[in-house]
Amino acid sequence: MSDDERRLSRRDVLRMASAAGALTIVPVAAGKTPSVAAAGDDLAQVAAAPVREPLQALSAAEADILDAVVARLIPTDASGSGATEAMAARYIDQALAGFLAPQRDAYRAGLAALDQYARVSRGAAFAALPPADQDAVLVDLESGAASRAGATFPGNSAQFFSLVRGHTMQGTFGDPFYGGNAGFVGWDLLGYPGVRTAVTAGEQQMGVTVTPTRRSAYDGGMFNKAQASRDHADPNARERDGD
Repeated sequence: MSDDERRLSRRDVLRMASAAGALTIVPVAAGKTPSVAAAGDDLAQVAAAPVREPLQALSAAEADILDAVVARLIPTDASGSGATEAMAARYIDQALAGFLAPQRDAYRAGLAALDQYARVSRGAAFAALPPADQDAVLVDLESGAASRAGATFPGNSAQFFSLVRGHTMQGTFGDPFYGGNAGFVGWDLLGYPGVRTAVTAGEQQMGVTVTPTRRSAYDGGMFNKAQASRDHADPNARERDGD
């Protein structure tokens, strides 16, 4: 099977995101996300990366690697913005300082192993490789070939790929309240109009384009933003408080 056949197209990424839903952010454990191929089409990125905010969990070197990974998993190309503009890496960094803190060590070890595998197999740090070589490295992670070649990942390379891919999807298509989907980039990619408390009969017709609301689920009174912020930062708070 060729790399092109194994690679996931941008259309397939968006289809899976649509099927999964765009509102809920749920922590993904290593090895639990369905196996998929790495990266999208080999088209040049068309926008510069956003300015990085202060990091909360990752080191600068780790963030550089992660920025490059998410940029290939959901790439910016001629059809629109991707994970970079959605600031999916920011979502992951913030989550690793909060409810994903138990997976911080997996990211530390996995990103280091990924970069080392890129240096050994492709001759340069992952972030310095051209997109086609980055895609090839990610395909090796997804297939488990990187682990079979001796790279030391937490669990194995396929599990680490699955972990990062799942979190990249969350950071691109989840509710922007959680730190990703900046500017509603992910929802625009899906054609998801955002939270609506009422839907007219006309809006339910096939082929109708609904004007985006550009609202987080937490911009209304349906959800408790303060409680969500606390739970996001400390997933054990409810249990300790007896909620």
